[in-house]
Amino acid sequence: MSITIYDIAKQAEVSIATVSRVFNDSGHVTAATRKRVLDVANQLGYHPRALAQSLARKKSKIITVIVPVISNYFFMEVLAGMQDKIAEYDYDLQIFNVKVAEDLLDQADHIIKRGWGEGYMAISVHLDDSSWEKLEKYDVPVVLLDEYYPGFSTISVDSIEGAYIATSHLLQQGYRSVGMICAKPDSKPVIDRVLGYRHAMQDSGIMVDPEMIVTGEDMERDGFTESNGYQAMTNLIRSDTPPEACFCASDIQALGAIKAMKDNNMRIPIIGFDDLEFSEYVGLSTMRQPMYDMGSLAIEKMVRQLEKTDTEPTHTIFTPDLVLRASSPDFAGISEESG
Repeated sequence: MSITIYDIAKQAEVSIATVSRVFNDSGHVTAATRKRVLDVANQLGYHPRALAQSLARKKSKIITVIVPVISNYFFMEVLAGMQDKIAEYDYDLQIFNVKVAEDLLDQADHIIKRGWGEGYMAISVHLDDSSWEKLEKYDVPVVLLDEYYPGFSTISVDSIEGAYIATSHLLQQGYRSVGMICAKPDSKPVIDRVLGYRHAMQDSGIMVDPEMIVTGEDMERDGFTESNGYQAMTNLIRSDTPPEACFCASDIQALGAIKAMKDNNMRIPIIGFDDLEFSEYVGLSTMRQPMYDMGSLAIEKMVRQLEKTDTEPTHTIFTPDLVLRASSPDFAGISEESG
């Protein structure tokens, strides 16, 4: 049996009008009364969508994007794809920047509970299944990017396979000592890319040396920064057994790693992960993620849900492509992309 505002009004011992004012943030309601109404609503499991409280209110035609760090290059590329694609539809895009250091579930719950959109897309918001399950109760369209949960439509890149391909390429060139520059160790993309690196090493019969998997001290943007790559490569170079080649968890870190090599008069083959716009111009070999296409596809999935074309979650997993440029070793017999 569904809970209604009548049930809340009865248990909170207030009028229906008072409950409505609390949920709509309209009219004067004392702090004590507001708290009592909200406490009862939470106890009963009632979570109103603020933009749908009044039947007379029109649909917002707004799609809300929840993103941890807008300044991250990956997010900027994905958002560009979203913004270009949404221009084809009668919807607007609004972006909420959540704080990674705080409880992501609470923040996502607050945004959806307030009803600040007809549908919601989350980029690189990583929660466990039990947390995503709690958000299913709102029964609103949700699309996840760079994350997987069976109850929502998802778009992701196979980071394990991408790291495996990059590391295997270096090993196939004859390099046996291949290092890896990761980022924040508990970041989901990093966990997957380290796993792919390990699998490639093991499948080549090489024991993984934990000291060859390094990160820098800078954990801003989860460690996906130039300074992190610079610090990590500096540590590798100055170790007792420097690597013969290196796989980086991101292009932006690879950029810092290349500078570290230059500052230390050393050069080893290096492959990044992303294929950001600058990567071609600096000759960086990389694993290409279709970031723009992911953003565009996310809008398509969302619109299909909003217009009831899709009634069940759909899941898309991209396999990144190896793009070889000047930063990687001799790759005779393999087509090279100019850059």
